[in-house]
Amino acid sequence: MSIGSCPHDAGVPAGLLLGWCGDDFTGSAAVMEVLGFSGLPARLFLRMPTPGDLAAAPHLRAFGVATTARTYAPWQMQAEFPALFHAFRDIGAPLFHYKVCSTLDSSERTGSIGCAADIGLEVFPASWAPVLVAAPPMGRYQAFGTLFAEAFGSIHRLDRHPVMRRHPVTPMDEADVACHLARQTAHAVACLDLAGFADAADRLARLRQGGARLITLDAIDQDTLAVCGELLWTHRRDAPFVIGSQGVEYALIAYWIRQGWLPPAQPVPSAGRAEAMVVVSGSVSPVTQRQIDWAQAHGFEGIPLDPVALMDPASSQLAERHAVSAALEALGRGLDPLIHTARGPDDPRVQRFQGWIGRAGTPIADANVRIGSALGRVLDRILEDTGVRRAVISGGDTSGHAVRELDILALEPLAPTIPGASVCTVIANNHLDGLQLALKGGQMGSEDYFGWVREGGGAR
Repeated sequence: MSIGSCPHDAGVPAGLLLGWCGDDFTGSAAVMEVLGFSGLPARLFLRMPTPGDLAAAPHLRAFGVATTARTYAPWQMQAEFPALFHAFRDIGAPLFHYKVCSTLDSSERTGSIGCAADIGLEVFPASWAPVLVAAPPMGRYQAFGTLFAEAFGSIHRLDRHPVMRRHPVTPMDEADVACHLARQTAHAVACLDLAGFADAADRLARLRQGGARLITLDAIDQDTLAVCGELLWTHRRDAPFVIGSQGVEYALIAYWIRQGWLPPAQPVPSAGRAEAMVVVSGSVSPVTQRQIDWAQAHGFEGIPLDPVALMDPASSQLAERHAVSAALEALGRGLDPLIHTARGPDDPRVQRFQGWIGRAGTPIADANVRIGSALGRVLDRILEDTGVRRAVISGGDTSGHAVRELDILALEPLAPTIPGASVCTVIANNHLDGLQLALKGGQMGSEDYFGWVREGGGAR
């Protein structure tokens, strides 16, 4: 079945195939790992790379830039994204991917995917943009326009998802992807649903003739992913701007493998057990709660950090020093420190923090910046003082701010764990060069995730 507009493609061309910009750090790293572990060298930068940065890495087939746009108001996107998107366009890769979360975290006021889409459609020579949020390999499915996601071993419609419906910043009350995006953009949004894959070219043409500029794509398995990948790749000239999760890369790779242009990926081995490891967590997810409980029963020392204390510079400095001291003491006793600002949504610290937010009138996005930055400073101090070479940052909304405190240049994939949270190698011009770092979204990971990273990851 062919649904493309470029039937004479002979294979995957040489050079850069893809550029991507992520709306948070964990998701940006997830794109890198999908590509890297499939045999396509990829690197995630913390800022737009210079020509010298790219010239120093001629082996790259793709590169990305991580942002914290999931916490942005629309005016922040409008101030930052045009220049960033123009820079990607000028690089000249066939596709540019604006990476969003596979659980569609966003609203009209915070992390607006629609706002980013508006900017991308203006910057790139795109008559329309595919939207592929589903990522079946990690338990995210779209069927007839509706998004479903796995949690605790079961599949839930997004608006009934036990984690996402309780998200502290963007609680999800709409599972229809087109309806959710239509709240955020004036462009017409439509769905190329599963029923349309048998005559996808005709249905796609009708949707575009009807005025749709954002077209969401269903995907539930490898077969539908490959169909999506064919659509993305063969329409790269009229639709070079793509929106979606790492499902975009899963789809492209599924199509390239099916065409025989890319060999099937081989299992990636473990990086080996770490002598010591440090974890910092700003997540309030019940998934992370289970992971913390498991870790504390298996050689990790839980170290509570009060998020309210991090809201004031003076009290934050004291709280950070105490956390560092407790971590150093734990390491001295042969335990791996796990510093957390909450053990789950019902932690009393969460209620106290929400009360403080209400009284102070501080926007939650600003408060998350303070929490993430404090966790980053704590982690950096511990790593510099001890020379520990493996760490985890847990929490999608706060990890980006934590990573920025580390002053690193880029990441490259090292060893897999669960999809979207691999162990990476840090590239930096300071003491952190060569650090093995994993970034994990709050709702992601197996119960023993922290232990898995301590063992070095690797295919199970």
